Formats: sequence, structure tokens, C-alpha cells
Amino acid sequence: MPIAFWCVLVAGLLPVLTVAIAKASGRSGFDNHDPRGWLEKQSGRARRADLAHRNHFEAFPFFAAGVLIASHLSAPQARIDELAVVFVVARILYTVCYLTDRATLRTLCWTIGFLTVIGLFLLPVFVH
Repeated sequence: MPIAFWCVLVAGLLPVLTVAIAKASGRSGFDNHDPRGWLEKQSGRARRADLAHRNHFEAFPFFAAGVLIASHLSAPQARIDELAVVFVVARILYTVCYLTDRATLRTLCWTIGFLTVIGLFLLPVFVH
């Protein structure tokens, strides 16, 4: 299986990881009867982890589609793999920046991840 497809799996697991951090970091015990309401009441690291969790869900479909489309249109697999790895590394760094409250660096990591997805979509057009 191509590295890019493994990256899709990792990207799909990032929301689970970050919500686990949010639940573990929160105050007053996690409420499984109203998990979203409980998460809304959190602050600090728990709140930032929840927001990262939400953003990972938002970024995932675009990334997965980019990998699949680039693969389907026979873009060079090595380039697809490279862009997918850059995306995952950028998203992991994005998470670290979010958890440590480094907003400017977080935005840079988000931008790098976003641009790699654009690159995945454009790869079949410009590289044969």
C-alpha cells in the first residue's frame, strides 16, 4: 500500500487522538452523557485540544480526496507520498502548536498542510 494511503489513515486518527487529549486534560471529569456540552465548557489545553480535534475533522476530507484523486489520475506516486507525509507532519506540528498555545506557528503549520493538499490536486495537471 502506498505511503500516502497510510498517511490518510494517520490523518483520520488525529481527531481521535486530540479529543482523547481534550477529555484527559479537562476539569471536573468527562461527562459521557453530554460530551459536546462538556467539551464546550472546558478551557486551556482541553479547549485547545477540542478545537484541534474539530479542525482535524475539517481538514481530513479535503486531504483524503486529494490523495485519492492524485492517485486515480496517475500522478507520480513518489510525489503523492511526499506531499502526504508533509501534510501529516504539518498536522502533527499544528496539534503541538495548538496544545502549547503558539497561535502564529499553528497558523503556519495549517497553511503548509493546506498548500500540500492544493499540491495534491494540482500534481496530476503539472507532473506526468
